[in-house]
Amino acid sequence: MLSRQSRPDVVSGQILCFQIAPSHSSTTTMPAVATGKVLVSGANGYIAVWVVRSLLEAGFSVRGAVRSADKGAHLKQLFASYGEKFELVIVPDITKEGAFDEAVKGVDAVEHTASPFHMNADDPAELLEPAIKGTEGILYSIMKHAPTVRRVVVTSSVAAVLSMLDKPKVFDERDWNDQAVAEVAEKGKEANNGSKYRASKTLAERAAWKFMEEHKSQIGWDLVCLNPPLVLGPVIHAVSSPDALNTSALMMWEAFTKPGKAVGSGSFVDVRDLATAHVQALMNEPAGGERIIVCAGPFCWQDWLDVVPASNTNYEKGTPGAGKSFVHLIIFENGKAKKLLGLDYRTMEQTAKDTLEDYEQKGWIA
Repeated sequence: MLSRQSRPDVVSGQILCFQIAPSHSSTTTMPAVATGKVLVSGANGYIAVWVVRSLLEAGFSVRGAVRSADKGAHLKQLFASYGEKFELVIVPDITKEGAFDEAVKGVDAVEHTASPFHMNADDPAELLEPAIKGTEGILYSIMKHAPTVRRVVVTSSVAAVLSMLDKPKVFDERDWNDQAVAEVAEKGKEANNGSKYRASKTLAERAAWKFMEEHKSQIGWDLVCLNPPLVLGPVIHAVSSPDALNTSALMMWEAFTKPGKAVGSGSFVDVRDLATAHVQALMNEPAGGERIIVCAGPFCWQDWLDVVPASNTNYEKGTPGAGKSFVHLIIFENGKAKKLLGLDYRTMEQTAKDTLEDYEQKGWIA
């Protein structure tokens, strides 16, 4: 792992010391990965299951890493038709040194999606430790045990890009959220919960690029970091009820179904488009060594209610049209994803339509 002087140490909710790593530097771009076996970490997660499906549909074999056999049962059933092209590996604790040593052996690429996303952490270490150690750990395992790997794609976030402002700004891949890191370093447990999450994503991505710089002479693969905003859309991972949805999907469910919940704003990407971006990040050679924002555009929650036909009375209506005058303080430049990944985004209308159909098919709405 990185030395204490060069990476954040998180103990009892405090960042004991940290040094802002430089943004990624240019590295030798490896050939695209168009075939072979891909390891997907956290394979039972909301985003990761769509990544697994998209990889399989593109002709790859997939090794999905999950914390326990129980976590993988749904995946085995969901992807049974792919036979031996889909396999599971158990990685009980991604923060342990060498956790991925066996999982990475014999694969051609890695999609690292495993990282916690919630806004309920008391101790920042709940978020920072798995995010940072999981990212560092899988990179070390690849370097030591996976000479066949040619590209690694890490799911970062625009949380590692944005800063909270009182005036509008367009953010791009050159921006870093040093603001959240500084707040958590200063306040520890007393920091804003959103800042704790954003710091975890910033420091984990910094750690990835720092690893690449420090070990560039020892590795034969390159890195891509994808930075999505709020990820929304249909759910294919195992969910017993709406209350068990992951953070972003639960926010959407509550906006559509609970009075007064459609407040605030953000930016979004459809989970299926993000999954496509993960596949294209492997298959497009110029993506190597790049940090890429994957964002369909801004929204306020009322916008989602407004795209539902007025005749559909199953969902909340809020205050129709209230979002039209909304001023977005944070906008993300998304041209790089279109240029390097050839990515087109689903519209808000399509994402809403498919998500509501998903609710109805699951029997969550009459």
